[in-house]
Formats: sequence, C-alpha cells, structure tokens
Amino acid sequence: MKDQFGKVIYVGKAKVLKNRVRSYFSGSHDGKTQRLVANIADFEYIITSSEFEALLLEMNLIKKYDPKFNVMLKDDKTYPYLKITGEEQPRLLYTRKVKKDKGKYFGPFVNAYAAQETKKLLDRLYPLRKCDHMPNKVCLYYHIGQCLGPCVYDITKEQNKKMVDEIVKFLNGGFPEVREELTKKMLAASEELNFERAKELRDQIQHIDAVMQKQKMMTADMADKDVFGYHYDKGWMCVQVFFIRQGKLIERDVSLFPFYGEASEDFLTFIGQFYLQKSHILPKEIILPQEVNGDMVNELLQVKVSQPKQRQKKEFVDLATKNAQNALKEKFALIERDEERTIKAVESLGKQLNIPAPYRIEAFDNSNIHGTSPVSAMIVFEDGKPNKKEYRKYKIKTVTGPDDYASMKEVVRRRYSRILKENGQLPDLIIIDGGKGQIAAAQDVLENELNLFIPVGGLAKDEKHRTSQLLMGDPPEIMEMPRNSQEFYLLQRIQDEVHRFAITFHRQVRDKGMFRSSLDNIPGVGEKRKKMLLRKFGSIKKMKEATMEDFRAAGIPMGVAEEIMQALQKDPS
Repeated sequence: MKDQFGKVIYVGKAKVLKNRVRSYFSGSHDGKTQRLVANIADFEYIITSSEFEALLLEMNLIKKYDPKFNVMLKDDKTYPYLKITGEEQPRLLYTRKVKKDKGKYFGPFVNAYAAQETKKLLDRLYPLRKCDHMPNKVCLYYHIGQCLGPCVYDITKEQNKKMVDEIVKFLNGGFPEVREELTKKMLAASEELNFERAKELRDQIQHIDAVMQKQKMMTADMADKDVFGYHYDKGWMCVQVFFIRQGKLIERDVSLFPFYGEASEDFLTFIGQFYLQKSHILPKEIILPQEVNGDMVNELLQVKVSQPKQRQKKEFVDLATKNAQNALKEKFALIERDEERTIKAVESLGKQLNIPAPYRIEAFDNSNIHGTSPVSAMIVFEDGKPNKKEYRKYKIKTVTGPDDYASMKEVVRRRYSRILKENGQLPDLIIIDGGKGQIAAAQDVLENELNLFIPVGGLAKDEKHRTSQLLMGDPPEIMEMPRNSQEFYLLQRIQDEVHRFAITFHRQVRDKGMFRSSLDNIPGVGEKRKKMLLRKFGSIKKMKEATMEDFRAAGIPMGVAEEIMQALQKDPS
C-alpha cells in the first residue's frame, strides 16, 4: 500500500488478494485500520508461487521499506548473550550481537543484570584473558587471579581448552557439579588450615547460589526450547515467548503491536522476523499453538517444531497464551489513554481547524541574541508524537541582524524547496512559533514562490511565556479551543519541543563561536592541520613571522602555506 507521495506504508500477504483488498475498503473498521485506509492512494502486488515464498517476500519488503503501519519488532530490542571467542587465547564476553564467527554463544538472557552477574562469577572461577589487545606486561586481572597472563607467560591450548570446556559445561546446566567440586576443595583447604583459600572458595559457592538459584527447573529433559503463545483483540496482538534453556525457564519476552491482516499469518511473520531479522539464536525446538502453520515455520527456520495437544508442552503453550491475554488486557487501558493524547488529539485538532486531520505536523522556531549566531530549528510530530529522526537544524545564511521574518522566509524556502526537489513527504500542517508577521512570511514563500498551499498556524505566548493561542487563516485569526483539551495540550507540547530544540542548537553554535582562531575558514586548514600548526609554531604571532620555508618544513603544501600567510597578514588581531 502506498500513500499520495508513492511511499510504501504497509506490506501484507494474502492467499486470496481480492478478498483481502476488499476487506480494507468495505465494512466498518477500528480507528487504526481507518487511518491506514485513509492514507492509501495506490497499491501494487506481486504474485508468488507458494505461501512460503509470500512469507519470505513479505519479511524482506518490510525490512527494505520499513513501512509506517508495519510496526512489528521495530523496537530494536536485542538480548544479551555470553560469548566465548574462538581466538588462540579465548575471552569470555558480554554481547548483544550474534555473529557468524568461531565464537560460542549462550543465551539469550532477557535479564541483562543476570547475564552480567553470571559473567562476573565465571571470571572469578575461570581466568581467561580479559584484554582486547595483548599488552606488554601483566595487568591487574593477573594480580587478582582472574587472568593467567598469556601476554607474558606461555598458556597452552590444553589449559585454555580445559577452562573453555568448564565454562561450556557450567552454562549448559553443569553448575551443580561445579558447586560440589568447589565445596570439596573448600573443605580440604579448611582441613589444611588454609582458611584464606577456604574463604575464597566459600565466596565463589555463594556467588553460584546467588546467580543460579533463581532459575526454576521446568522440564525433565535438558533441551533448549522456545514456547510461543499469542492472543489478539481489537486489531492488536500480543505474543509471549518463554525461553527454556537447559530445562529451566530463564525469562520471557512480551511483544505488543497492531496488525491488519489475518492473526495466524501475521503471527508467522512475527516469528520469521524474531529469528531471521533480530538474530535470535535458534533453540533445538520451537513449541507453537495448534492453529499456527507449523510446517511453514519448520521450512522457514529448519528447526524442530512441536504443536502439542496434551501434557506438559501443551501446558506451556496455554500458559504463554494466558499471559499474552492478560498483557493485552492490561495494555488496552494504556493504549486508549495514549491515543487520547496523540491520534485522537490530532483528529480533534483537524476538526477544530476545519482541515483534514494533520497526522504530520512540522513546527519552526528561530533563535538569536540581538542578531548574533542566528539559527532556526524544525521538528516533526507524526500521529501526535515527536519523530526525532526527522528533526532538522538550520544556520541562517542570508539574513544580517535580528530580522525574524526574513529568517523565517529563508528557512521555509530551504526546507520545502528541498522536499519538492527530492519528492519528499509534505506536512499536513505547519506551525510557526510566532504571530501574524511570521505566519505571513511563511505563507508568502509557500504560496507565491513554491506554489504550495499547506495550512500554516502561529503559536503565541502569554506574559509568562506559556502557550496562549493559535492563529490561523488569511488574515490570521485566533482559533478558539478549550485550554484543558487534548488538542491544546498537543500544541503546547509542540511549541515547548521546538523551542527546546532551537535553544539547544543556538547555544551550541554560540559556544562554538566563542572560541575562534585566525586559522578558521582558511582553505586547506582543517582541525587536524590547525592543531599541527599550533604545536609546531606555538602561537599565531610566530606564524605571522614565519617564512614559506618554515611552513614547508612543517609539512604544509605550498598552496596552503600561501593561503595561510595571506590570511594572517590581513588579520589585524
């Protein structure tokens, strides 16, 4: 599905395309589906030879176009793993990136704190090297017994292999044996009256208990499993994943998102994204509800898929589904409150202003101190929420002195000339932080220069610098709206955010301008060369007295040296 600018806003698959498309444009829909349909201006389709190909294509297109209404797994949530590197002198690392290398990965740990504590414990037990690069001498880790010092001493492959095997055994559920062995060593040290060593071993045992006792035994076998359950209602879906590692339920993942197609098909897309695009390590077995196409998941992931009808595995699926149902129920109240502040506020604002709902609002604010360091800033609110990736900063180039109207004209001209040139997305409403003069300046550029007819409003402030009223129209008039309404609060958030963004940028520019050098703006002299010149000559005064040979001796090309000498002679300071 595409919007009026040709931008892909939704990608979906269907066995019977005609029925799917008809379903969007007939009958009644919930609010989110109405918003999708309202944005559809065109669509195109691709015929595949099988459902499996359609699933793969859907996932690839979502990854390629990042459509606005395909929101599954957009939170960039990654889980921590523990990794044993495949280097000659291996290391134990905490990481969130799973790569196809020679390393061994263990996880996921949904609880990052648990992963970090487990690593600390293993560092105490098994002294693998810690440094990223081999130093020339032993470090603190060697002196506290957490590294064997391979930078100085010869550590054999057998020694490393023994420690790696022990760590693998520990992380694969062998910690009871490690604890038992440490207990024997502690008792032996105590009998030999080596109480300091006995205390160290006792502390290690306590660390094992503290980290590992939280894991509850769940299954009789020791295989790694992921259990999926899902529930959907009112166009929203919640998916719960239980991670079972070495027979223990270590954590769960909860994902909540709107969907627009068939629940079971969108659930398949979720699983594909979960493993193939988010790089989760595949377990030995995936357990799914009965209604899901298990063969499709098996073909997609090449892993054992179970869809149990009874006993313990069925109880796991039921438990995950029940958790998904409860989570969805609890979230609906939060979603409804959030929509009151965002989407519904946008739609209500459109009605108040007698314009189509302004789902995309762009706001501008200028900032300067008596005309010095003049800047402007633009922010974007989409669906009533700030989209910070779309924010833009502008240094005023063509205006001298404190001329707010001319500055507004320049920025509006630069912004929308570029959008027209690049065929970008235009806003539904433009908000100017200012009064009638700023509105007139923006409208003059939009309508008379660019032939764009976008509604423009101005936000005025009261004597306490708070949002007071919205001006719109030609000539601009005060638009009456309740000060305790959600649409008024939305305008307040927009004005506060654009003011904050502009002020922050102005301070950065002003602070940077306070520290200037005569070498600034000389062609061929950047930050690196500027530092090198100051180190070589010591001061600007000595550079003024230097000859061409002095600059050449400092490694400066003849052309650049001439530019520097001319600029310094012209500079009276």
